[in-house]
Amino acid sequence: MSTAFVLSCAMVLDALLGEPRWMWNRLPHPAVMMGQAVGWLDERLNNGTARRTKGAAAVALLVLGAALLGMALDLFGWPVEIVVVAVLLAQRSLVDHVRAVADALRLSVAEARRAVGMIVGRDTAKMDQPDIARAAIESAAENLSDGVIAPAFWFLVAGLPGLLIYKIVNTADSMIGYRTPRYEAFGWAAARLDDVLNVIPARLTALLIAASHWVLRDWRAVMTEARLHRSPNAGWPEAAMARALNVALSGPRSYDGTVQHFPWVHGFGRKDIGAQQIDAACAALWRAWGAGLAFVVVLAVLGAAL
Repeated sequence: MSTAFVLSCAMVLDALLGEPRWMWNRLPHPAVMMGQAVGWLDERLNNGTARRTKGAAAVALLVLGAALLGMALDLFGWPVEIVVVAVLLAQRSLVDHVRAVADALRLSVAEARRAVGMIVGRDTAKMDQPDIARAAIESAAENLSDGVIAPAFWFLVAGLPGLLIYKIVNTADSMIGYRTPRYEAFGWAAARLDDVLNVIPARLTALLIAASHWVLRDWRAVMTEARLHRSPNAGWPEAAMARALNVALSGPRSYDGTVQHFPWVHGFGRKDIGAQQIDAACAALWRAWGAGLAFVVVLAVLGAAL
């Protein structure tokens, strides 16, 4: 069975089931175990001198372990592959988390602040309605790339070893890839490798969003605005989503009590946004996912015909 066929089945399974609580209340989630592995290495290696070298060694160990585990799981055949890939994709859970912000915003700003605080790292205590909506939409766009398209891409390229390597590096980046006194040196390798692994998926995600919303004519503007982002990759899906929904994203926001004035993405778009635009972002996630699934199915059919 082709990798593309396995991926198409896994994408559908993830879309149907998401993250079943009955399962993960009884079993440890792979993402949790990955986080524990990163935390274990952080605790033991992130001290003393030569922290950049130790951080690189930690990432090398994580990558090696993920590759070996992927090769071992491959031995069990395509049924196990489908389940593992479905578990490590996050389309359904992403949509559920983003939609929860819209539902909360319809109740009150206070409820929405709590909901959006579950999916973003910025300060939420003083957010108003447009701030909350922007944060949710930006998270939707960026996590479509990190949580769905990138894992799918690396599975197509390198099977389960590629998928698991991507996921462990992405997990490490989310835990130690910060420019803080504790992690600037130790997390450098994780952050840089995550940047490299996301170069193609981030741009592919932007292309899927733009193509599924008929805004490919704005691709040059998407490229220009993507480069304004502080991240070399996150700006691509964000810029495409801003154009798809005709909303202004990014702009000022607060981290650790300090307001940072980031440039607007699609600054001519609507800024007075709320739950309706978050709903539109959820719909956009499914449309881009559908375009990606169609592409994978075509690959599967072509592979079967050859």
